[in-house]
Amino acid sequence: MTNKPHLLIVDGMALLFRSFFASSAMGHFIRLADGTPSNGVQGFARHVLTAQSIYQPTHLAICWDMGAQTFRNEIFDGYKANRPAPPEEMLPQFDMAKEVSEMIGWQNFGVVGMEADDMIGSMIEKWKDEASITVISGDKDLLQLLNPSTQIAFTKKGYSEYDIYTEERFKEEYLIEPYKFADVKAFMGDTSDGYPGVKGIGPKTALQWIQNYGSIDGVLENLDALKPAQRNKVSDNLEMLKLSHQLAKIQRDMQIDATLEELVIKDYAQETIDRLQDKGFSLIAKHAKTLYSFV
Repeated sequence: MTNKPHLLIVDGMALLFRSFFASSAMGHFIRLADGTPSNGVQGFARHVLTAQSIYQPTHLAICWDMGAQTFRNEIFDGYKANRPAPPEEMLPQFDMAKEVSEMIGWQNFGVVGMEADDMIGSMIEKWKDEASITVISGDKDLLQLLNPSTQIAFTKKGYSEYDIYTEERFKEEYLIEPYKFADVKAFMGDTSDGYPGVKGIGPKTALQWIQNYGSIDGVLENLDALKPAQRNKVSDNLEMLKLSHQLAKIQRDMQIDATLEELVIKDYAQETIDRLQDKGFSLIAKHAKTLYSFV
């Protein structure tokens, strides 16, 4: 066992979207007294409370995307262009989620023009030597951030089932270093994010190339070793390959305007639960009561 602080970093947008669509598919919007939908927010907060009870962190941070446009859109117009706009019922819940987080005592982090992934990567880079870190998300792009002190818990089912990746597990399955996962993504592309990589090169081939040649540069230095058709595909898409790598690589050098000490989790007070109840977030209040004792 380690005596290091245990920092839980939550991909807030991933949990908010997941919670919204899980309940809205059945028409459950859980409206507040004024009619505002709150299903995504109530699910998000319950998810974080449950994760806290499972992983027992000493510190906690919630990371958010701050708007749809980021620096990745500036370098590639097609980035995430194929994603539909959020449903109308979800629009008021983005700010609401941050407000509820603050109400509970969690700190929000996000920078306009950057993605939550970049904030998560920068937090890991800043505190990897000071803390054990668990990241909760549904985004496999985060695999590139694994290191000896960091694990990623990918959401699976409900509020309590996760698929946990450690650096050791990643290396056993992928046979590359985690940071090289961005090189794999550069070749294979990402349909959900809307960038093609090298057309005609799939995940299996992309991974094999990085396993065999070590990096994008290594593949380019060994083009003669590839099949003629593959060689042509890479040669014809060099600019997109370079661009796709820029899009796939998570930034790790953002400024974090907080100290680790400021992220210490404080005990939840009955007044906090009462305030949530009064504001109409009864499901969150009830869930907190089932997980934590109040005196």
